[in-house]
Amino acid sequence: MSTTDHLPDDVSSPPAAADDGRALRRMQFGWYINDWANAAFSATVLTVFLGPYLTEVAKNAADASGDVHPLGLAIRAGSFFPYTVSFSVLISVAAMLLTGTVADRTGRHKELMCGFAYVGALATMGMFFLGGDRYLLGGALLVVANISYAVSVALSYAYLPGLAAPDERDAVSSKGWAYGYAGGGLLLIANLALFQGHEALGLSSGTAVRICLASAGLWWALFTIVPMLRLPSRAGVVRARAEAAPDQPAAGSLRELGRTLKSMRKHPLTLLYLAAFLCYNDGIQTVVSQASLYGSEELGMEQGTLVIAVLIVQIVAIGGALLLGRIAQRHGAKKTILGSLVGWVVTLALGYFMPAHQPAWFYVLACMIGLVLGGSQALSRSLFSHLIPAGREAEYFSLYKVSDRGTSWMGPLVFGLAYQVTGSYRSAIISLLIFFVIGFAVLAKVPVRRAIEAVGNPVPERL
Repeated sequence: MSTTDHLPDDVSSPPAAADDGRALRRMQFGWYINDWANAAFSATVLTVFLGPYLTEVAKNAADASGDVHPLGLAIRAGSFFPYTVSFSVLISVAAMLLTGTVADRTGRHKELMCGFAYVGALATMGMFFLGGDRYLLGGALLVVANISYAVSVALSYAYLPGLAAPDERDAVSSKGWAYGYAGGGLLLIANLALFQGHEALGLSSGTAVRICLASAGLWWALFTIVPMLRLPSRAGVVRARAEAAPDQPAAGSLRELGRTLKSMRKHPLTLLYLAAFLCYNDGIQTVVSQASLYGSEELGMEQGTLVIAVLIVQIVAIGGALLLGRIAQRHGAKKTILGSLVGWVVTLALGYFMPAHQPAWFYVLACMIGLVLGGSQALSRSLFSHLIPAGREAEYFSLYKVSDRGTSWMGPLVFGLAYQVTGSYRSAIISLLIFFVIGFAVLAKVPVRRAIEAVGNPVPERL
């Protein structure tokens, strides 16, 4: 397959092969920088700064019983942040599916992707004004930013099939994840330096946090300019399909969404892969989200140790994504993902037996998480891209992101129940093995070659 076979249909064919390759590399770089841009929101806002700060703001607004009353509902101030995240995730599920159908029907992938990115970036910059007891403002900005982030990322995933040949997709996806961890980690290092030195700069801790939050939005907005300039709209291919089938439902309608969901049942092997991903990725997300809690409550790690561990995960994940991408080129994506799931099992076992009050061992655990984190997610994305019918990328990747975000309640629920029953975070962390074991078993049963052939896509040499 030649390089021009992967160029989106609305990009005119250059006269020379060298020009073809140059155009493709420009688009790939724009796609990588999109990950570099939006990872700042995930790392700085969601992972480190917003949760503790918004909780403190909510406590400032709480009544004598420690409750706040959004929309007239009495909830504990300490629960406001996770409840808000959960609410935003539920809304983002519908937003991703509807926007995916609009994008695939109209071809305005870039316009929608960048539009949602800028809405999210502006909402994030607005977090600079979260002072005093403005918890409702913080909740509203978080909902808008998180929904915008989810939709924008889902639309960016849809570009992958057009940016690389089947045999090159694992490497391109892995490089994109590496760019994301590098961008998110670089800004996080700068923000942590600002926060640690806020007194020397004459800033209060609250002001320093608000600057860090706003910087993530500014970073997101500035670097989104690159994909906006370098990625194609992809409208041409969709216009041609619409002209060939003028009787199809209107873009973005609920009828169109229903047709999309119904059509997915025609590809049960693709859905089987999604089920496997849903399971093991829920385990991955829970390990990442609960690692700090496990480190502080069970292992007695101080805040400084936890912050360093977060940075280690970000940095090592860059190399992990690239390393597993190289391994996949030799042994295939499916085998490499299965191997990474074994790595996750070993990581959980190490966490279970890890001695308390030993930061060095906790850093080793962070290294192991980073090593398998980036690669397992990058290769899962590239493998799924082979299982999508041509022209339905945004719709299917919206469903993929639903599996990524919309089901993240299962792992925390199992983690919480295990702790409630046993009173031990060690039991809670080891309970997550079930997600990796089931995910491994289901993925092992997916006949990937047959699944790719079933949707009419070319089959890579190695799977």
